[in-house]
Amino acid sequence: MSLIEELLKETVEKNGSDLHFVAGDPPRIRQFGELNTLRPEPLGQEEAETELGQIMTRKAQKALDKQDGADFAYTLGDISRFRVNIFRHLGGLGGIFRTIPSKTLTLVDLGMPTVVSELCRSSSGLILVTGKTGSGKSTTLAAMIDAINKRIKGHIITIEDPIEFIHKRVNCLISQREIGTHTYSFAAALQSAMREDPDVVLVGEMRDLETMSIAVTAAEMGILVMGTLHTNGAAATVDRIVHAFPAEKQGPVRAMLSTSLRGVISQQLVRRSDKDGLVAALDILINNSAISNLVRQGKLDQLENTMASSAGVGMCTMDGSLMSLYNKGTISAEEAYMKALDKKKFEEIRELEAPRNG
Repeated sequence: MSLIEELLKETVEKNGSDLHFVAGDPPRIRQFGELNTLRPEPLGQEEAETELGQIMTRKAQKALDKQDGADFAYTLGDISRFRVNIFRHLGGLGGIFRTIPSKTLTLVDLGMPTVVSELCRSSSGLILVTGKTGSGKSTTLAAMIDAINKRIKGHIITIEDPIEFIHKRVNCLISQREIGTHTYSFAAALQSAMREDPDVVLVGEMRDLETMSIAVTAAEMGILVMGTLHTNGAAATVDRIVHAFPAEKQGPVRAMLSTSLRGVISQQLVRRSDKDGLVAALDILINNSAISNLVRQGKLDQLENTMASSAGVGMCTMDGSLMSLYNKGTISAEEAYMKALDKKKFEEIRELEAPRNG
């Protein structure tokens, strides 16, 4: 094995989520949220360039030469797949490798609440999974696609950059398309997908206005559209979509979302109190009549309060989820405080826990 293959293998064996392979620094691995050194010796500039050059595709090499950066997927035998970003920096080349589990986890494996499984039973509309980079969005969406694949007989199209999870056909025909290889943009692929008799379309990232517009339209037309956004919170996601459109179009967009939106799952990964892994804290919005009315009327600032008072239908806020995880003993008060949006709610339990730890 080459050095980079050995390090990738070690990353998987140690349950690391990312390998940082950057010239001028020792190789590092992210384990349960923390970045730890794998080897004490820093990587030389030529060494990093040689090692990364061995695993780059011709397309990735061209992208690096032209744009000083490249994104692609890499498979290491039967060990694992990785989502890779190669970039140039002051010390030479660097590469970040995100581990993609070889086996798609189920919603049960991920500990997702029943309401998420119920969302997967929607036959049309828009479902969004949001959160910052590294929050597990792709893993959750893959589990949702897996649930649909096992339940219905239909056509699932995924549009990704790059393709991460490889979905095997169970009951569904699955077409997976990669930006730059099978299509030139999310918007173009989504527009094409509407003519390809899909039951479900997964959009890896709704990163621009055109993609958002087509996604909302497709959801209105009776297709189940699933996608991701880099937003912090379910209510903020709805606000982000609406305000991505020009002011004169925001009213019609709100009206469309009020009927086509099925739900938003916003998540972040939190370190467990036993230090043995991470758990997802969730912010969940379900589009019932109360939410629909608020979206239609543009009262988006009231969504959070409605979510907090709608636990009976599966909704929850991020802070509510963190408090629940703390009360179960899953996470520490300190971790809940650090991840909370309204930190004042967690100051008291943090102060109570501090003497015990001291």
